[in-house]
Amino acid sequence: MGTDIGDLLQKRKIELSDLTNRVVAVDAFNTLHQFLSIIRQRDGSPLVNSSGKVTSHLSGLLYRTASLVEAGIKPVFVFDGKPPDLKSGTLNRRKEVRESSREKWENAKVEGNLEAAYKYAQASSKVDQDIVEDSKYLLSIMGIPWIQAPCEGEAQAAHMVLKKDADCVASQDYDSFLFGAPSVVRNMTVTGKRKLPGKNTYVDVELEIIELDETLRALGINRDQLIDVAICVGTDYNKGLEKVGPKTALKLIKKHGDIHTVLREKGVEIEGLDSIKGLFTHPDVTDDYEIKWGKPDPEKLIKFLCEENDFSVERVEKAAERLKAASGARQKTLDQWF
Repeated sequence: MGTDIGDLLQKRKIELSDLTNRVVAVDAFNTLHQFLSIIRQRDGSPLVNSSGKVTSHLSGLLYRTASLVEAGIKPVFVFDGKPPDLKSGTLNRRKEVRESSREKWENAKVEGNLEAAYKYAQASSKVDQDIVEDSKYLLSIMGIPWIQAPCEGEAQAAHMVLKKDADCVASQDYDSFLFGAPSVVRNMTVTGKRKLPGKNTYVDVELEIIELDETLRALGINRDQLIDVAICVGTDYNKGLEKVGPKTALKLIKKHGDIHTVLREKGVEIEGLDSIKGLFTHPDVTDDYEIKWGKPDPEKLIKFLCEENDFSVERVEKAAERLKAASGARQKTLDQWF
């Protein structure tokens, strides 16, 4: 997803405690994809309730968010709206990948190849409207605010940080910087170890932060040129130039100054280039939102998660207590300002 410019960015490891009392605008769709991908059984099957409805995302939202608020973090989940027309090609390709992965997953299960089954199952997950609506409802009864973006969630999250309504964006993708986000936290909603694709090797998943200004200084370019680099590599709105990776793209932009000159020199075109750049420089965002944290509603949590989705009553009650204690501590912190 997004643009593959991660190798160019200046990443710095941090601890969860470094985000205490920070408002974090969380890319909701990105986070839900993570939960759906990771929270699975050995054969790749997602968690489901007695009706066969997927609940992996609900498990991730409840327990991981409880851990975040316990650490003093103030998350605000930002949901995608209607995607731009220029994203249709990417969305169609993602659909093809999901369908192909689902078929390979089923075949791997029949063959008893659990490792392959798990890998293909991860790539078959989809955030549908039911998952979105259930996630919004769960966040509401947890006392966690969420915001509906008119278009791209990352653009809205970046806008909120630029307005100083949030301190940073949380997302695995790098598009946030193209939308102008000053800082992005990665791996906030995942912990532990991750298996490298196609290898029997695991790496630690560590919390990291990337500052836009620090990266631009290190690269010797401005944000507009970073957008040009990303377009050369490829974004959700265009394929990118043939055989041009992030390092080559950076060299081209630094040599020629901008993507228009690069394209002239190469004798190629990118259809709708100005429109693509406009999606990053002037994204569709809104100021019509309210960020307000509340207290969890234990009764509604029990009814929704336990009675309707077969969660453990004991575990949900403990999570509700953690959320309640954290919300009380947060209120005491706020009271100190008055």
